[in-house]
Amino acid sequence: MTETAIINTADNTVREKIPCRVFAKASDASIAAANDIAALIRARAESGQTCVLGLATGSSPTRMYEELVRLHQQESLSFANVVVFSLDEFFPMQPDELQSNSRFLREYLTDHVDIDPSNIHFPDGSIDKQEVAEFCAAYEAKIAAAGGIDIQILGLSRNGHIGCNEPGSERSSRTRMITLDRVTRIDAASNFFGAENVPRHAITMGVGTILESKQIFMLGFGEGKASIIFQAVEQQATPAIPATFLQGHEGAVVFLDEAAASSLTRFETPWLVSQITWDNATTRRAVISLATRLGKAILKLTEADYNEAGFQDLLANHGSAYDINLRVFRHLQSTITGWPGGKPAHAKQVGDRPGHRDDIFPKRVIVFSPHPDDDVISMGGTLIRLVDQGHDTHIAYQTSGNIAVFDQDAIRFAEFAGDFCREFQIHAEGLEQLEDHVDEFLRKKRSGQVDSDEIQRIKGLIRRGEAREGARCCGVKDENLHFLNLPFYQTGRVKKAPLSDIDIQITVDLLRKIEPHQIYAAGDLSDPHGTHRVCLSAILQACQECQNDPWFEACAVWLYRGAWQEWAPEDIEMAVPLSPLEVERKRVAIFKHESQKDRALFPGSDLREFWQRAEARNADTAQRYDLLGLAEYAAIEGFVRWDGKSGIEL
Repeated sequence: MTETAIINTADNTVREKIPCRVFAKASDASIAAANDIAALIRARAESGQTCVLGLATGSSPTRMYEELVRLHQQESLSFANVVVFSLDEFFPMQPDELQSNSRFLREYLTDHVDIDPSNIHFPDGSIDKQEVAEFCAAYEAKIAAAGGIDIQILGLSRNGHIGCNEPGSERSSRTRMITLDRVTRIDAASNFFGAENVPRHAITMGVGTILESKQIFMLGFGEGKASIIFQAVEQQATPAIPATFLQGHEGAVVFLDEAAASSLTRFETPWLVSQITWDNATTRRAVISLATRLGKAILKLTEADYNEAGFQDLLANHGSAYDINLRVFRHLQSTITGWPGGKPAHAKQVGDRPGHRDDIFPKRVIVFSPHPDDDVISMGGTLIRLVDQGHDTHIAYQTSGNIAVFDQDAIRFAEFAGDFCREFQIHAEGLEQLEDHVDEFLRKKRSGQVDSDEIQRIKGLIRRGEAREGARCCGVKDENLHFLNLPFYQTGRVKKAPLSDIDIQITVDLLRKIEPHQIYAAGDLSDPHGTHRVCLSAILQACQECQNDPWFEACAVWLYRGAWQEWAPEDIEMAVPLSPLEVERKRVAIFKHESQKDRALFPGSDLREFWQRAEARNADTAQRYDLLGLAEYAAIEGFVRWDGKSGIEL
């Protein structure tokens, strides 16, 4: 566990108004935060004092809580002297509901350690509304009676709220009921199986309550948090972004992974804050940033442009503007290929840039799809190219995606199965009972209730059928479709089980069966459930398991994006241009996923349909290449090659 090397250099953090500790991986940051908390708990215990913790929920602190539980179970960390106050709770909310924040903290922490139950305090979402004000005043009094909060844990939403203090919350606000804004309710939609099921209110500690904590640890992980981290840390304090109120708090610190820190000045534009080493990657980022800001093609940048941007040392040490421009331009040009799997001998021409193992044609290819539609959404055009160009192309659907199907679709398909059997006088034992169960269960289903096994299977079959149709649109053979149904996903809940050896072994078995020359995997880690991250971890761990197999030496792993964001041109290592016809074929393949069409159950922060997101992002990448002076295309799908050294969680 190591922090990113450059974080403690005095000059390159000058723009950061809250101290930031940046780690290669989220797990490293989480363990560091847990160790700091454990050290305070132990120090307080040795002096006979209590340690008061303010606890947040959400995806960010889960790994930290797991580490605290491990320290308790394996390294004798006692919580006997610990008092905890939960940060917030939805209202109304029963404490045992799946979406309850109090249940979350019990499941992740308090049920697994030796804390005195009388020392655990949660906002009560089950009380009558007229009792809330009195309850909030009593909650504040309990915090004060405990001596105040020693360490307050915070996550960070994409609109910058802390706790449930929405934009507009004042610095002096106290524990109270608050109305949740639209962004917060959309972000919580996946846990409630639809935004319409998210409560409209919450009880939350106020900003003033939080700021009275002696120390504040704010956690932020993943690319999706990069923009708001930059705003919270480097921009002026404002009620529009409550997290900015942490600026000036002497005990506040932000724990980040490199992805969440990527928009901070010292990472995004490090040349603005310190002397740097101008390696190829940094040079590309600087030149592309300069060209984009000036609205110029790369080859039109002048030495005056470089000097005015403060790049004198780049020019002094790496040649003229012409030489630098040409080097960056040629790199971008070399990424563009219409042959993602390589060319056959008859298509090769003098001057072609060789690809990875260009001597092998056709190739065996596996496209891993975390959900049943990620393949066509994120790389449908490239998938079409691979098949059309003769490669033995397989698709591995890692999860069933069954939680993302509306109940009405399950009812419709169950009724179809019954009508079909009756129409053709086919006797299907138990079919009537199944129809009755589906109707009875879904009619009485409570908001957020986990589906029965039967309904989960129906919803999984719906998505399997859609995946087949989408793959057929791309020309993939039915026998080349692999439905892995990784066990970690099969909980029926948004909260999944931990990745297990079984999940990895299923992936290893498929790799060893096919022995691919190319593997495509989702590197888009900003999906709201975290499923993409877990699925990618399964693939990369399987690759490490297979790394000594003879076939693996000839294998390349490519990471795609598209459903939630796209690779930037400076990061892309393979850019596959799409013709207007291929864009249309890709759209048709996406349309086959009818359960996700018009309105997806879990849309995330982007409310456009997935085909609209994909087309817009692919067109934007093509336009960015065009504006930088490269060839003009209708759309481009971008890929980054995994080299085994990535900071991605494993």
